[in-house]
Amino acid sequence: MRENYDFSNSTSNPYAKRLKKQVTIRIDEETIEYFKSMAEEKGIPYQSLINLYLRDCAQSHRNLKLNWSKNS
Repeated sequence: MRENYDFSNSTSNPYAKRLKKQVTIRIDEETIEYFKSMAEEKGIPYQSLINLYLRDCAQSHRNLKLNWSKNS
């Protein structure tokens, strides 16, 4: 391995904006099992499937419809 490397003529990564960022979220077990099952059917990792689903929601500007029931 060389002692010194010359990066003076290097260029920035054009795909840097598309890189994924690791985050920690809390997801209930039933939801994880749902995506794991679907991912197995599709032959892709479940985290990739969740990412694809969330990306689709974001790109289509899908809004979540919440219906909070009152427990009296």
